[in-house]
Amino acid sequence: MKIFNDKKFIRMEVIRLAQRGRKPKPTAVKQLEGNPGKRQLNANEPKPAARAPSCPKWLEDDAKKEWRRLAKQMEQLGILTEVDMAAFAGYCQAYARWKEAEEFISRHGAIVKTPSGYWQQVPQVSIAQQYMKQMSKFCEQFGLTPASRSRIVTDKGNDSSDDAMEQLLSLGGEKK
Repeated sequence: MKIFNDKKFIRMEVIRLAQRGRKPKPTAVKQLEGNPGKRQLNANEPKPAARAPSCPKWLEDDAKKEWRRLAKQMEQLGILTEVDMAAFAGYCQAYARWKEAEEFISRHGAIVKTPSGYWQQVPQVSIAQQYMKQMSKFCEQFGLTPASRSRIVTDKGNDSSDDAMEQLLSLGGEKK
């Protein structure tokens, strides 16, 4: 924040840190998508080590299970790096809390009768919705939804092809 002091008035100017428009995609995601806009890629973008961070000890048990379920696969695809620990922990924690709220709803129902006789939604419904929104945002960033994943093109993990026809087609019809 800048403050300009003048004899007649004091003007405060706020430096805007928020960007307008779409959020920029990381260069790695643009490359995985095949750079559909054919724009110049940022060669100076930071490139963190492409290995998954270790699971934080403070995560809830269900969050740790989700971490173990996804971290290795995401590391192999080059999506999860060491510097993504906080964001991925946020996803896993949101998942654990969403799951807890959904399990409560499954056991007790989504509405209850109040002492005054009215039917009311249990708080866990709103809690589940909030954590689902958080999870959706994290999933979009990490390519964990069918729509966001469909925009990513990668050949990692698809090396073993036993189909002879696929091999011939990939060679352009040449014989080995």
